[in-house]
Amino acid sequence: MIRPYILAETNWKAIKDSNFHLAVLPWGACEAHNYHLPYGTDIIEAEFIAAEAARITWERGEKLIVLPAIPFGVNTGQHDVKLDMNLNPSTQLIVLSDVVETLNRHGIYKLIILNSHGGNDFKTMIRELGLKFPKMFLSTCDWFKAIDQKLFFENKDDHAGEMETSLLMHLRPDLVLPLSEAADGSAKKFKYKAMAEGWAWAERPWTKITSSTGVGNPLKATAEKGKLYFNSVTEKVADFFTEIIQTQNGEHFV
Repeated sequence: MIRPYILAETNWKAIKDSNFHLAVLPWGACEAHNYHLPYGTDIIEAEFIAAEAARITWERGEKLIVLPAIPFGVNTGQHDVKLDMNLNPSTQLIVLSDVVETLNRHGIYKLIILNSHGGNDFKTMIRELGLKFPKMFLSTCDWFKAIDQKLFFENKDDHAGEMETSLLMHLRPDLVLPLSEAADGSAKKFKYKAMAEGWAWAERPWTKITSSTGVGNPLKATAEKGKLYFNSVTEKVADFFTEIIQTQNGEHFV
C-alpha cells in the first residue's frame, strides 16, 4: 500500500496538489557493524524510524513528507575499514544545500535531518545554510539520543551493541547473524580526562580502538527489546515532528 508521506512511494498525481508543512531527510551511513549486523544498519534504522514517526504524525492530521535517505555518512575515522563509505563534511554540505534549495523553491520551509550516524554533524552546515536560505527552518536530530538506553538495555551501545542489534532483530531479522557470530564489542578509550568528561574531543581511529568494528556489547540483545525501544523512539520523534509543524515560522521561541 502506498504511504502518502513517503516521497519515494507516492506519485505526481498525489503530490502536485499537496501542501506539506515539513520535510524529513533521513541520513545514515554505510559501514561495518561488528560481525553480525549489516553495513546498512544506520540506513535501515533511519528509514524505519523516519517512516514510523511520519505515519504517527500523518495520522494526527499533520502533513509532512519523508525524503529518500542519504546512505553515506562521514567515515573519515574508518577509512581503512574495507568498503566503509565516506562522504566528507564538505561534500555533505553540497548535498544538503541542494536539498534545501529544492525545498525552498517548492515552498516547504521546514526541514528536519533525522540523523542515524554518530559521525555526522550538521550543526555548522545548518548555520551556513540558514544565512543562504533565511525562510527555511533547519533542524537536525539524533534519534539515538532521544531515549535513555538504560530504560531498555543492560549495556550502553556506541556502535553495533545491544541497542542497535535489538533494533535490527526487530526491524530486519533476516539480516542479523546469530549472536554467536558477534564479538563482545570491547574497545579502547582515550586516556585523557578532559575527553572522558566530555569537554574535549578528537576523532577515534576505528581500527586502533576495536578489532571487530563494534563498540558496545550486543550479546544480550533481543527483538522484544528492539520493538519496545523502537515504539518509544518513534513516538518521541513524532512528537517533535508534530511540534515543528504546528509552530509557525518566526514563532519558534518562548
